[in-house]
Amino acid sequence: MIRISEAAHLRLSLQQLIIRYAGFAVIATFANLAMQRIVLAATDGGFFAALMAGTLVGLVVKYRLDKRWIFFDEHRGLRSETRTFSLYTLTGIGTTALFWGSETLFWLIGQTQTLRELGALLGLTAGYVIKYNLDYRFVFHTAGAADEAKLGRQQ
Repeated sequence: MIRISEAAHLRLSLQQLIIRYAGFAVIATFANLAMQRIVLAATDGGFFAALMAGTLVGLVVKYRLDKRWIFFDEHRGLRSETRTFSLYTLTGIGTTALFWGSETLFWLIGQTQTLRELGALLGLTAGYVIKYNLDYRFVFHTAGAADEAKLGRQQ
């Protein structure tokens, strides 16, 4: 049986999903980079601290948006929320390494804000594409199972 939240996920067209997900990625990216700039300004160049703070802010912003507006996942209590957020965070480890690697590489090449942020944007873009697929399959899998059933595929 498909829950209301799963049915809502099925009503999104591919175009709507892409636009919504990309928009949320932009919002989370801006939140991430804004926090990095705040930390860099406050710590006089604390690159690692800025990277960590920005990543944490971006993670929380993106999780809240994805959970509600991409996967239509309903809050089902603290235990369920903790499990879902933990899985969401876990799927982000590899994609975060990609983002950090890209940002760090661009920083080492030119050591300018512009190059650092270009590296961040490239890494985050690639990471978000990978992360959506991981989250769809492993984190918010009930909606994914409903889609598979609707398409007549066996899991």
